[in-house]
Amino acid sequence: MTTNLQRQNFATELALDTVTNYVQYFDYSQPVTSLQEKLDTIIIGDCIAVMQSFPGASIDFVLTDPPYIVKYTDRNNRQVANDDNANWLLPAFREIYRVLKPNTICLSFYSWHKVDTFLAAWRAAGFYPIGHIVWAKDYASNKGFVHYTHESAYLLAKGNPTKPPSPINDVLPWHYTGNSLHPTQKPVMAISPLIQAFTQPGAVVLDPFCGSGTTAVAARLYGRQFIGIELEADYAYIAAQRLHNVQSIP
Repeated sequence: MTTNLQRQNFATELALDTVTNYVQYFDYSQPVTSLQEKLDTIIIGDCIAVMQSFPGASIDFVLTDPPYIVKYTDRNNRQVANDDNANWLLPAFREIYRVLKPNTICLSFYSWHKVDTFLAAWRAAGFYPIGHIVWAKDYASNKGFVHYTHESAYLLAKGNPTKPPSPINDVLPWHYTGNSLHPTQKPVMAISPLIQAFTQPGAVVLDPFCGSGTTAVAARLYGRQFIGIELEADYAYIAAQRLHNVQSIP
């Protein structure tokens, strides 16, 4: 079914028909017989159930921006699904751990004031931290006792990943997206260095909380395969539109 938001983002039915090549609704009654059929698509569904259908040790790298468990509402009154509870956190990261190949990495954004909750879940799932990355903003996204002028993420290891030959800095630049496509939209320029540093061309990159598809766009730009999972169909179709407009960098 085409929603109002989807129609706003696609000028014609022809455009919608074209981008649906990138979108699959998850069939909860049918097991996934081959991961190949899911490559380079955005799957609409609950990421825990979707990942449970994947074979173990099948993903090369996970990069994701999950709900921060903060009941976030932006200035346009947009919210993030499941941002009001942590019930999904450990089950989701247990599945992320299971589907990752041995000796690989998951990078996850998180909320600084929920760091204890996130770290406990990551460790319970089997991960351990091997790095921490901060993106410095030239603006404040909020203020309290201080101005909040950064985003941050943990590098989490499964096993003993090989160190990259040219490690990236742990403080990186950030460009404001305007959050026009999603209330917590990340810039492609912030994600691309991670794709390049921690994967090889052809690797399978998974984002279980895909949103408007920034991870998938960065993966496609640099010649990686991707799987995105998104609970809300509107955002899945926005991601598909972005992917339709992307060509790999030679």
